[in-house]
Amino acid sequence: MENNIQHSDIYAIALHHRFQWEEAQQSYVILFPEGMVKLHGGAGEILKRVDGKTTVGEIVVDLKTSFPDAEDIENDILGMFDLAVGKAWLRKLN
Repeated sequence: MENNIQHSDIYAIALHHRFQWEEAQQSYVILFPEGMVKLHGGAGEILKRVDGKTTVGEIVVDLKTSFPDAEDIENDILGMFDLAVGKAWLRKLN
């Protein structure tokens, strides 16, 4: 998978979007004016680390440490960032 996400990039949740745990859905969600996206497992783990200060590389290291048995996790993380940026759920800060 080819993407434009760099380890030095810093992202935040997009304006007019809110990331939160939704008890009724038993998952993390992104809320925005047009609706809601339910995030499954790994997507929520990635996006809950997006804080506008932490680089993509630091998030990758944190997730690799948290989930040492997950194979090829870095490509999955970068793919999720690519998807989230493409869907305008995230905004790049640097």
